Amino acid sequence: MRVDLNADLGETVDGIPTADDEAMFSVISSANVACGGHAGDAASMREAVERAERFGVAVGAHPSYDDRENFGRVRLDPPPAELRASIARQLAALAAAGADIRYVKPHGALYHAVIDDAAPARAVVAAVADLSSRLGRALPVLGLPGAIAAAAASAGLPFVHEAFLDRGYTARGALVPRGEAGALVDDPATVAARALRFVRDREVETVDGTRIAVDAASLCLHGDTPSAVAMARAVRAALDTAGVEVRAPW
Repeated sequence: MRVDLNADLGETVDGIPTADDEAMFSVISSANVACGGHAGDAASMREAVERAERFGVAVGAHPSYDDRENFGRVRLDPPPAELRASIARQLAALAAAGADIRYVKPHGALYHAVIDDAAPARAVVAAVADLSSRLGRALPVLGLPGAIAAAAASAGLPFVHEAFLDRGYTARGALVPRGEAGALVDDPATVAARALRFVRDREVETVDGTRIAVDAASLCLHGDTPSAVAMARAVRAALDTAGVEVRAPW
């Protein structure tokens, strides 16, 4: 058994980190690095690249709406050309910080928008395809199934499904919106058990107690959750004990 363990990191705001990146990098296999849209700056990106090299972690770009005020968690609707240019700028900023970008995962409200809306999905994928062309290799897109997966397929880019260890699921397979009951899961033991269920049984228990199938190659934790480090360590320990290889697929 094998799985990727990813986390949203490098999310520095006004020079202040929102997570214990050093601790998180030591247990994950892939890092979704903020590249200036919702958080992050040149210094934090360079620090993330250095940590990734030191811990042997794959670097993914984590672009978002240009919305630092709301941490990228409010839905915006810029014209597709404007969104494409913004994503391209963010990917270029991370590359300029020395990152060997292995994949791209949208952040926050943009992440959810590209599941249901083809227009922003195509804009994001177009920017990823542009970078792929310059690199000479197809960059995978990481996310939940939907319009973004279809757009990636149309552009000839791999799409990798992920599952969330620290977020609640609805019976439809969507994430419970932040602010609603059951949206966040922050108990390390519970999260570790969920990780094993994702890997072994390919399923998750939803907020209403039903079980739904989830087939994911990567499991995500949010670095800015207060108990993120404890959860990440519990998950890694559980996977290691169960003989599950934690390795980036990129």
